[in-house]
Amino acid sequence: MTKISAVIITFNEERNIERCINSLQNIVDEIIVVDSFSTDKTVEICKRFDIKFITTQWLGYSNTKNFGNSLAANDYILSIDADEALSDELKNEILQIKQSEKIADAYLMKRLTNYCGSWIHHCGWYPDKKLRLWNKQKGKWEGNIHEEVKMQADARITELKSDLLHYSYYSIQQHINQANKFTDLTASEAFKKAKKSSFFKIIINPIIKFIKDYFIKLGFWDGYHGFVICTISAFATFLKYIKLRELHKNSSL
Repeated sequence: MTKISAVIITFNEERNIERCINSLQNIVDEIIVVDSFSTDKTVEICKRFDIKFITTQWLGYSNTKNFGNSLAANDYILSIDADEALSDELKNEILQIKQSEKIADAYLMKRLTNYCGSWIHHCGWYPDKKLRLWNKQKGKWEGNIHEEVKMQADARITELKSDLLHYSYYSIQQHINQANKFTDLTASEAFKKAKKSSFFKIIINPIIKFIKDYFIKLGFWDGYHGFVICTISAFATFLKYIKLRELHKNSSL
């Protein structure tokens, strides 16, 4: 039977971490939590469980996750965020993988997001395929903002049928705050790559983003929350370009 180590990175995840760990019970063979000095009850909650709990300074998303993977006793890693959980169907699929004689090098999972209590099936948010189970000898995390697992060219990758559940935002204000924070990072990254903003992009690109997510990607089927998501996503596009414009303006002073 193939053994799997689950790796979770945390910082102030008291609202999510218990649900995440509970979903892994009797599914994986080891659970590792790498915490970056949480100030809430995350540590207290984690220590209720029979898991490996490690504290380290924040190294960035990819480096912190790779650090956690390096501590794993098993080659196969299930990387899961604290605000995620395995669905019952996904649990069964993973158990079948563990018992299989033929196992792939990596597995893609469809991520279904819960937004303020509603499951979002459109808006470009689903199926949101993520590579989350793989042999660490053949892949590792790369990237600073949109981190992803990069596998060797010869790796055999299979897609699973069931959903990884993602509990994203509990309030619209939380989404707005995250959009503001995230666009600071994306604008800075674009500036480093010498990408340009313009008045035309500031006006047109948010409109295109809304039309794409709400109409082409059927965000309207997700009702009120679908409209909210598409609007905030368009606003985030607006923020990214005005922040990038400001970075260029300030660099020329």
